[in-house]
Formats: sequence, structure tokens, C-alpha cells
Amino acid sequence: VQLQASGGGLVQAGGSLRLSCAASGIDFSINEMGWYRQAPGKQREWVAQSTIGGRTNYEDSVKGRFTISRDNAKNTVYLQMKSLKPEDTGLYYCHAYSDLGDGGELDIWGQGTLVTVSS
Repeated sequence: VQLQASGGGLVQAGGSLRLSCAASGIDFSINEMGWYRQAPGKQREWVAQSTIGGRTNYEDSVKGRFTISRDNAKNTVYLQMKSLKPEDTGLYYCHAYSDLGDGGELDIWGQGTLVTVSS
């Protein structure tokens, strides 16, 4: 079971990037998938979340600029980022969580994809 993130890169301020994260080795639809980021010298922070029911939530600084979406059948989550700012620079990690019942849970992280926004 793993998450594979991709789509990071170098972009100028005001530009756009689209991140993707695909889960493999899972034969059920994941309840929650989301994105976190970690800027250099800072702690990892939550960015956005999408539930299997279609509910989405965003960290305040990215509202209106980032859009999270997912393909439940493929257990893939996307993060469309627009109007990027230098402060968006960091390693972006995808995360997946499902309550499996009977005390079990799926709680996994992807390897991180680097987003660098130049001013």
C-alpha cells in the first residue's frame, strides 16, 4: 500500500501547477485524501482535504487559489494550484485515511513532491 505523488516543479509567482497522488495496493475507496506541505525550516501544515462524499476543506491562505479534487474509482487526489506565491514553496505530501472498523485504520503518507515558486 502506497501513495505516489507527482507534479511538483519550479514555477514563477502567479503561475500554476497541478499535483497528483495515486494510491496503489488498496481495493476500496479511501474515506479522506488530502494534501499537506512543509516549507524549509517549518513544520508540516495541512493544506486541503477531500472526503469520499465530496466535501472539501482548505487552509485559509490557499482558499480561492487551490482546488482539491479526486477520482474515487482510482483513489487518486489532485491539487490544482493557481496564483502561486513564493510562500507556497515547500514539499507537498499527500495523505490518505480510512477507518477500517474494529479498531483498524489506513493512515498513509506519500513521499512528497517539491513545489518551488520564484518571485
